[in-house]
Amino acid sequence: MGEVSSAVDAIIAGVESLQAAAVDELSHREIVAELARITTVAWRLPAVEHRLVARLVAETEPSRLGESSWKKVLTTALRISGRDAGRRLREAASLGPGRAMSGEALAPVWEATAAAQAQGVIGPEHVEVIAKFHHHLPGWVDVDTRQAADAQLAGLAAGLGPEHLHRCADRLLAMIDQDGPAPSENDHARARCLSLGPQQRDGMSKITGWLTPAARAVWEAVLAKLAAPGQCHPEDAGSDGGAGGPESGPAGVDDQPPPGQSGSDLRTQSQRNHDALVAVGQSVLASGELGQHHGLPVTVIVSTTLQELESGAGVAVTGGGSLLPMREVIAMAANAYHYLAVFDQHTNQALYLGRAKRCASVAQRMMLYARDRGCTRPGCTAPGNQSQVHHVTNWKHGGRTDIDELTLACGPDNRLIEKTGWSTRRRHDGRIEWIPPPDLDTGQHRTNTYHHPEQHLLPDQNPDEPDDQQRPGEDRP
Repeated sequence: MGEVSSAVDAIIAGVESLQAAAVDELSHREIVAELARITTVAWRLPAVEHRLVARLVAETEPSRLGESSWKKVLTTALRISGRDAGRRLREAASLGPGRAMSGEALAPVWEATAAAQAQGVIGPEHVEVIAKFHHHLPGWVDVDTRQAADAQLAGLAAGLGPEHLHRCADRLLAMIDQDGPAPSENDHARARCLSLGPQQRDGMSKITGWLTPAARAVWEAVLAKLAAPGQCHPEDAGSDGGAGGPESGPAGVDDQPPPGQSGSDLRTQSQRNHDALVAVGQSVLASGELGQHHGLPVTVIVSTTLQELESGAGVAVTGGGSLLPMREVIAMAANAYHYLAVFDQHTNQALYLGRAKRCASVAQRMMLYARDRGCTRPGCTAPGNQSQVHHVTNWKHGGRTDIDELTLACGPDNRLIEKTGWSTRRRHDGRIEWIPPPDLDTGQHRTNTYHHPEQHLLPDQNPDEPDDQQRPGEDRP
């Protein structure tokens, strides 16, 4: 630790000296030269980071540091994004030194690229291009070819910009796989994906992804019927644009379109595909065959106020964390009994169970959906339907199954309390505070306001002020 620490201190001192140095005395040519030198220094630093991360991953487990994954260790300790943490871990695995099961040191997987990075002749954008090249190499390419291609790209990167390197990498990939065998099942399995993008200000969301041949065959059959002209037309359910009535199910799933409807359908094929997807989802939800998820029936659960519901204005929050305009809430509830039944059945259930039961009741889960809306750990964006009920004070240590002692936490974060040194408590202002273990306590925030953006405008209470509730495991004075 001493040698590494001294070297880091020297870098910090050098940066401070550089920040204080006068730049007015430099000529324009000298400015360009110094910028190039500074860039080279910055490009060399990740090589040191790869060695540190590689050793950390090889010698211990993330749970010993207080997290459930290495990505979360980095995001918590370094306050970086999950994307950046994932990138650093991937690069450390390919560009950092390895170690055999016998303990023997191994060269990096991308040895030539790692050497070029250590010399500072390639930067992060070059590494990103080379990483994409390796990712797109078919699985049948042998090790020697991969190493030769890596050496060629590293040599090209030392004298080219990332844009030109990208073109060279595409040409090299085409040369290696001019025809290539048909993609294997493993390639299909690796490439399959379906992503629901973030909800935009107007409430719309973008879907992107890739379907495997089998998935495409399934959806071709579904869309052939439900996305045909006249099928699953929103107007069939009435002027409100909702689904079909409760007796017939979602519009167009069970019934043929009215006579003449097909010819007068002005929707595009893409719009009909969208409406078919909605109809399939509504039909599955109405069937009741999906069972339960985290103790609640699988259905569309929304939280709103009586005033908004009566006025038909405003937006409701769904269990998935999205916003739903009130007019659509009313339309959905009016045409599908299951949207209202969940609420109606449990309005009289007790919210305070003491220690008689460890598991939360359905009524308590519904209340948590409306109150906490999602995982309460700082930085976590998991909505209510991806979260579990968490006892603020561990039930094993005397915690009560009362609504004031319960909150929401996603599965990985909920398990932190059992396996690591994290703890939680409720503060005077009602917010749930997550207290990290000492190894990860680097001054980060301890409350999560993501699911309640209105709290960004509220002053934060000093967590060091006296509180009626002690931390789990602490004795009251």
